[in-house]
Amino acid sequence: MNALEADAPLIIAIPSKGRLQENTQAFFARAGLPFVQAGGARGYRARIAGIADAEIAFLSASEIASEIAGGTVHLGITGLDLVHETIPDPSARERLVHAVLPLGFGHADVVVAVPKAWIDVRSMADLADVATDFRARHGRWMRVATKYIHLARSHFAAHDIADYRIVESLGATEGAPAAGSAELVIDITTTGSTLSANALKVIDDGVILKSEAHLIASRRALWTAPQRAAAAAILDRIAAEARARAVREIRTRIADAPRVAAEAARAFGCTTPQTPASQTLASPTSVSHPSTEASGDELVLHCPSGRIYDCASWLKARGAATVAVFAPVGVFEPENPLVDKLMAALG
Repeated sequence: MNALEADAPLIIAIPSKGRLQENTQAFFARAGLPFVQAGGARGYRARIAGIADAEIAFLSASEIASEIAGGTVHLGITGLDLVHETIPDPSARERLVHAVLPLGFGHADVVVAVPKAWIDVRSMADLADVATDFRARHGRWMRVATKYIHLARSHFAAHDIADYRIVESLGATEGAPAAGSAELVIDITTTGSTLSANALKVIDDGVILKSEAHLIASRRALWTAPQRAAAAAILDRIAAEARARAVREIRTRIADAPRVAAEAARAFGCTTPQTPASQTLASPTSVSHPSTEASGDELVLHCPSGRIYDCASWLKARGAATVAVFAPVGVFEPENPLVDKLMAALG
């Protein structure tokens, strides 16, 4: 079953193994969207608890980018590097996919790395000179080992480098220069430690792409009304969890609460939730709930997580009663920009 079948559920492709899979499953679980694998942990299909019209497909990270581009899945989680490599033309990317949300994990850079022994090579301009000199001296092109063929060609073309040859890497790319199969590499790195261990260095302007895991939507897939509704329900929970992580809820009683709320917004970036405090999903984290017998108006603020202690001290200095701080499980707003942008992209 794939996304081009009219009666198919919403299909979400996620990585089938490794740290990316672990982070993805943890991300969905935090949003109240745990996976249920009927065939056990080794199955290649799963469901999302509480979302009837959605199915999880476990694929390799590189497959996911291709399946999204081809429209055989609706949504997928993969690195931005693989999306750009699979769909190198910017206009084609705009036509085929919609980047819904960066997920905050899977950070890595696609970089140009040369041997540390090339002490005079610090920039792409230096590398262009080396490439020309290398061909004149050796009668052949400088070899570049990489899995990122399209990204490499585009980056080299942007720097007017033509004297090179791509050597497609199927294994550990960073080992190619030491093995004698290439002079330099274009590879992905998180900390640079593996490159350094292989006596390689990243040149100053050699970062081709800063990548991280993204939730990507296919604009080529068939999107039925039930599939759109399932996507909206999932994105609603994801957005609510993200908002909940970004804020803490502050409750107290204080004189002239509307004026204080306006001042807190200017001073700390606080907002006033549009739902009554009694309807907010929350659990106490720091102090007890303010007494309902305290004088003043009830004040409920959503404060950026990094400013809660400053805001609480500020409120106490202005005569607030007991100030209680809560950690919301989810903050569901009336509108969800993630859903709005996705539906606009789908047409």
